[in-house]
Amino acid sequence: MNTRVEARVAESEWSSLGNQAFRALGLPPEAAADVVKVLVLADLFGLSTHGLSRVESYGERLRSGGINASANITTVNITPGIRMVDGDNGTGPLVGMHALRAAQSAAKACGIGVAFARGSNHFGPVSPYAYLAAQEGFASIIGSNATTTIAPWGGSDARLGNSPLGFGIPNPDGKPFLLDMAMSVVARAKIRNALRDGQSIPSTWATDGNGNPTTSPAEALNGFLLPIGGHKGYGLALMVDLFAGVLSNAAYLTHVKSWVDAPDEPQNLGHFFILIDTRQLGAAAWLSQRMTDFAAILHDSPAVDDSQPVIVPGEIELTRMAEQHTNGIKVDPNVLRMLRGFSVMQD
Repeated sequence: MNTRVEARVAESEWSSLGNQAFRALGLPPEAAADVVKVLVLADLFGLSTHGLSRVESYGERLRSGGINASANITTVNITPGIRMVDGDNGTGPLVGMHALRAAQSAAKACGIGVAFARGSNHFGPVSPYAYLAAQEGFASIIGSNATTTIAPWGGSDARLGNSPLGFGIPNPDGKPFLLDMAMSVVARAKIRNALRDGQSIPSTWATDGNGNPTTSPAEALNGFLLPIGGHKGYGLALMVDLFAGVLSNAAYLTHVKSWVDAPDEPQNLGHFFILIDTRQLGAAAWLSQRMTDFAAILHDSPAVDDSQPVIVPGEIELTRMAEQHTNGIKVDPNVLRMLRGFSVMQD
């Protein structure tokens, strides 16, 4: 049974604690600020498994040298619309923010721009990047490859990662649409949380080591995640890895190192950021009117269950963010104690 009690922390304090933690782990101030921006947005969206709780796993790899705290991230302009970012084995969200800015620069110049990143690590969820892009008027398609946790369709061992893929569409006068999904039915972090809390899992989430569906989180962590939509999810995961790993000249499939099994070795993850400058498509009022109408058509569909009205992608996360801006971020007390421990270390 889950008996954890959540605490509430003001957004400014949560960000300050995150910055202190990453600076204590060796990141320069500007780099720490980039990392914290992504992870705090994840917490604001309610994605706590990918928020500042990641200080623990990132910190282990930073201390062991598996992640380069002093990464010299470089960007090369391949063409006016294509950027190549070398993350120098830096912290994933830091590399992700460099790639996001590179793609924005390319899209401003050409209307559409893409940045490929290599030499990176786990970069958090996609939605914070898509949100930041949307705030600047960019539509986005963003993805990353990942450590192998999914078997090929019909295969019996892990050969591809649970690669996240996301989309964002800005709304100049309202909430952007944000779709952020991994290629498995659930993220591996949810299975770890179920194990920690002593809970079983649905049999549709994962298999055991022999490829049989299981309700045991322990067996699932020793087995494989199940892809969304069966063979279709498998195909999508491959395409994300082709864009993120192959085209970026990063590692791909089984060439990606596991941050769990080899925390002291570089992962060489790859990411891609495809951005469209919607301001070059038409006036803000034009897009706002169309986005508002688009959402209204969906919202106006009579709900099967009145307590669960129709929503659009990103609506839940953006509502959570607005509530937590006002009332403070819901955090795990154990994570709060961990972060405050870094503050004590700096005193």
